[in-house]
Amino acid sequence: MHRVAISSTGLYIPPHVITNEELVASFNCFAAQENKEHAAAIAAGTRQPIPQSSIEFIEKASGIKQRYVMEKSGILDPQRMRPRLQVRPDSEISLMAEIGVAAARDALARAGRQPEDIDGVICACANMQRAYPAMAVEIQTALGIQGFGFDMNVACSSATFAIEMAVNAVKTGSARAILVVDPEITSSHLAWKDRDCHFIFGDVCTAILIERLENAPAGAFEVLGTRLLTTFSNNIRNNAGYMWRSEDRNPDDRDLLFYQEGRKVFKEVCPMAVEHITSHLAALGLAPDAVRRFWLHQANLAMNQLISRRLLGRDATPDDAPVILNEFANTASAGSIIAFHRHHDDIQAGDVGVICSFGAGYSIGSVVLRRT
Repeated sequence: MHRVAISSTGLYIPPHVITNEELVASFNCFAAQENKEHAAAIAAGTRQPIPQSSIEFIEKASGIKQRYVMEKSGILDPQRMRPRLQVRPDSEISLMAEIGVAAARDALARAGRQPEDIDGVICACANMQRAYPAMAVEIQTALGIQGFGFDMNVACSSATFAIEMAVNAVKTGSARAILVVDPEITSSHLAWKDRDCHFIFGDVCTAILIERLENAPAGAFEVLGTRLLTTFSNNIRNNAGYMWRSEDRNPDDRDLLFYQEGRKVFKEVCPMAVEHITSHLAALGLAPDAVRRFWLHQANLAMNQLISRRLLGRDATPDDAPVILNEFANTASAGSIIAFHRHHDDIQAGDVGVICSFGAGYSIGSVVLRRT
């Protein structure tokens, strides 16, 4: 068995920013138009008016102040309220693979690695652009990696679950190094017309290079352990899939986009995440107060504050548990990886950190690291 390390991470940031100010102005214009169009039904009590959104509501509910997106004009158009993406011919690289390649190249450059040093690619994200061929194989081929690639989906825990798959492959010797790539174009599955969630998601792509510790550069993070957990819940769901056409569904059906029971998620997932992290650390002979930094899933500021408070027995500082969702919003599986990417340079040799994600499923994945 080989010891395993995270040697580097990569990040691709989309070209467009939508501020809360822009988003609120667009949504409120849409809401006003809808309420005017259905004024008679609203007056008769057969339809509820769409309430206005506000910057204060968004920031109090989530802690989000802006988000990056691949395309913004369609999202901010009150007549459209979804990204305006262009169809690409099969002869061109897909959008998801394109940003995956960019993040992967960033990770390779940071570790001083070449494609010939890598044996596989795992594309892990909340939504796949298509069923097949796999985005991972497209990314692998575009990078010039000789080996294998496959896609996997565990919603917002996709990255941490893929890290375990990669760690096990390297540990057992079936691969020298694996790239985990997390292209999240979540703007395409967000219900921008729904006030309760129209502000939640943003687009991004991260990449993680996992290889044998003996080959890793100085300052790499040894993986001390990984742990995964799933338990079925309908509280976060998206019913889009290849069978909806056969079910004669309306493409505008609300449940073909992201929806959730936010209060139930908060109440149920927070204690699960605390117990998961605590028991994972205990299995490694560690306690939460021995952890230098927690890189938590970036879905909601209040969730992270509650989880870190219960782990540490006090309010966490930004140094204990960095927050990036104010800038990026919820980026599904990529959030905890962005936090790690942005906030690991000051970790000293011997310090322990935890990457943890949690989301639909429910699913929770944790990775315990020690800097070399």
